[in-house]
Amino acid sequence: MLFPNLFSSSSASNPPPPPAKSRTRVAGQRTRSQPELEVIFAVEYRQLRPRAPMPGMHVSFYKFAHVNNTIRLRDGILYVRLSDLLETAPESVLRAIAHILLAKLYRKPVGPWASIRFRQHVGSDKVSRDAQHIRQSRGRKRGLGPAGSVYHLNEIFDALNLQFFDGLMGRPLLTWSAHAARRMLGHYDAAHNTIVISRIFDRPQVPRYAVEYLVYHEMLHLKHPVRMRGSRRCVHPPAFQREEQLFPQVKEAKSYLKKL
Repeated sequence: MLFPNLFSSSSASNPPPPPAKSRTRVAGQRTRSQPELEVIFAVEYRQLRPRAPMPGMHVSFYKFAHVNNTIRLRDGILYVRLSDLLETAPESVLRAIAHILLAKLYRKPVGPWASIRFRQHVGSDKVSRDAQHIRQSRGRKRGLGPAGSVYHLNEIFDALNLQFFDGLMGRPLLTWSAHAARRMLGHYDAAHNTIVISRIFDRPQVPRYAVEYLVYHEMLHLKHPVRMRGSRRCVHPPAFQREEQLFPQVKEAKSYLKKL
């Protein structure tokens, strides 16, 4: 399973982002004003680029469907949008995010301290629960449904369920992707309880075992949810890897996927 990139940067002349949307504040929680955020980014900018002129800053919170953070450079001004889930994050987390975004934008090495601090925060139980809630309430899953022109994902799921899980796994929503993705071949979205398979596999020349392997792999993600180990996410724990090897044509399937 591949997870969405939570940071994006661009120096292209894109239009500035729309005004940030406000989020309801919880009593007792510390939120930061736009000037405070801009000071944090200015300090991290100076650390990364000690001799470069200081650009203008526009930093705000925004209602993303994920814990996303974006940065754009346009006409000498940095436009930054941070997930509104981070409004009450500790200053150390905001500094880590500022460092990561600026380093990516200016192609500088990202300090390990920043990656670790960010992962620790977003991997916490509370932030994980909040992130799943906003994905359910704000996010949308777009797909073509389970019935393809060659393969039907529901039929494949049901057969695999009987073969490997004694028919006990509840069937999530299954859908072919809206786009013929080559990077995200398949993923399980826990927030929407949906398995998505790239529609590039719904073709006569694609062997059935390749589609079955992709669905089986995502079924294992349903069975073995992502866990945090310290500051790192454990996506494929040992039990997952052992069960993956039970697929009869696992070697052939992986070899086929590598050729795409």
